[in-house]
Amino acid sequence: MTIHLDKRLWLIVGVVALYLLNPVCPIHQLTGLNCPGCGATRALHQLVHGHVGAAVGFNPLVIIGLPFLGWILTRPGWLWAAVTVVVMFGVVRNIPAYPFTLLAP
Repeated sequence: MTIHLDKRLWLIVGVVALYLLNPVCPIHQLTGLNCPGCGATRALHQLVHGHVGAAVGFNPLVIIGLPFLGWILTRPGWLWAAVTVVVMFGVVRNIPAYPFTLLAP
């Protein structure tokens, strides 16, 4: 017997989990580096609490890119452009000099 949950239910479960849990990044804890997604879950956590400024502070790329996510995923050409931007963001946010340090979570 398989349990099929509606996609909307999974979305609600995810939002409730983001609201209740304050996540940490295991990659950052192990390596000290900020991956492109580092701070993304914490940014979404802050966003569901209504703290937009704090969310942008944790990961501006995720918050800025969130409205475009569905559009990008349906267009293969733009998907590669998005992957390129994400990789470049990951490199730039680890440069230990101002103003790049502002991109660290």
